[in-house]
Amino acid sequence: MDEKKINIGDCIVGLDIGTTKISIMIGRKNQYGKIDILAQGKAVSIGVSRGIVANIDQTVESIKEAVQEAETISGIKIQEVFVGIAGQHIKSLQHRGQIVRDNIEIEITREDIDKLKSNMFKLITIPGEEVIHVFPQEYTVDGEDGIQDPKGMAGVKLEANFHIITAQVGAVKNIMRCVEKAGLTPKDLVLEPLASAVATLDEDEKREGVALVDIGGGTTDVAIFLDNIIRHTAVIPFGGNVITKDIKAGLQILEKQAELLKVKFGSAMYTEDQENVMVSIPGLRGREPKEIAVKNLSEIIGARMKEIIDLVYHEIKVSGYENKLMTGIVLTGGGSQLRNLKQLVAFITGKETRIGYPNEHLGSESKDIVISPMYSTGVGLVMKGFELLEHENIPIEEELAVEGELEVEVGGGLIEKIKDWFTEEETNY
Repeated sequence: MDEKKINIGDCIVGLDIGTTKISIMIGRKNQYGKIDILAQGKAVSIGVSRGIVANIDQTVESIKEAVQEAETISGIKIQEVFVGIAGQHIKSLQHRGQIVRDNIEIEITREDIDKLKSNMFKLITIPGEEVIHVFPQEYTVDGEDGIQDPKGMAGVKLEANFHIITAQVGAVKNIMRCVEKAGLTPKDLVLEPLASAVATLDEDEKREGVALVDIGGGTTDVAIFLDNIIRHTAVIPFGGNVITKDIKAGLQILEKQAELLKVKFGSAMYTEDQENVMVSIPGLRGREPKEIAVKNLSEIIGARMKEIIDLVYHEIKVSGYENKLMTGIVLTGGGSQLRNLKQLVAFITGKETRIGYPNEHLGSESKDIVISPMYSTGVGLVMKGFELLEHENIPIEEELAVEGELEVEVGGGLIEKIKDWFTEEETNY
């Protein structure tokens, strides 16, 4: 198959560096505005732990393996990628900012709004952390609050509430190093819960109130939306891997056997049809086979899953939006495929719950290719890439808003900021 150079205006590539897998998605928009996934490549993620790069070389090799698979299938030479960022180092906080304008006769301009947002990137954070995303909640002009877009209004004092995402500089640098060592150019970094939300949620859910829960291998990401604005984000440092380790320890079996048991027979809730059902696991090197009761398996999985859901529910409560989630909870990510999980979440939280599949905005041909919720982030990264590049055709470093969602610093985006980090601390590496 002839390799052809990728045209970033035509195709978008998303790179999801996860704890259990590294996934590459190549997507293109069809004539109906839907996304067609041209190819996907995946590799086992060895060098990543709970969303943080723990081994550069192993991660680079995994990225190369996934890229090669996608390139072979599509015949496209991958160069630029939109990279997902998550992990337990991601934190969020609420902050209120303000600016005082000189002239009330001149209406509030986009520059005024940009200046207010840019100030948020200068917040003093814990050493080693940096602001990576800023999401405006609502604006206040001269004491009049609840304003969604103050552009064109008259006023002296412009204020706003912001939802701010911070990340560890070192963790971000390591992700960038891995991408670049794999021969790729990072076009931009996108918060993974945002990407998953774009792929799985519809406009009604984001407007009326919804909590997206992305259960990955190493972490569980929570993102709460209301009025089409992201209101709360959190990263819980537990995911599917910790359940596998519990099964391994509880049943005294190998980790790969525990993973297979979880996938094939695992359930988040014990049901009567599991009574007296046994699974036989082959013994190693002449040892006797081991008999495992499916009921015991469900009890081990259920105990850990309840703990994770309780932590998710706690985040929903502390966000202040518990009673405003009219459309309930949407589960996605590889961990959401666990049997009876939807019922367990609904039972614990009392909220309507569904599984979010990343086919909401896909073309008909792609729906058969990408059917698992584990690819929500990858599909979302492709969609987010199109959003960012198509918004008024502004270069990505100056991209200002997909309304109410991703905000990047004006006049120097996250990629530029990271380049500065590398320049400042070159001597330390």
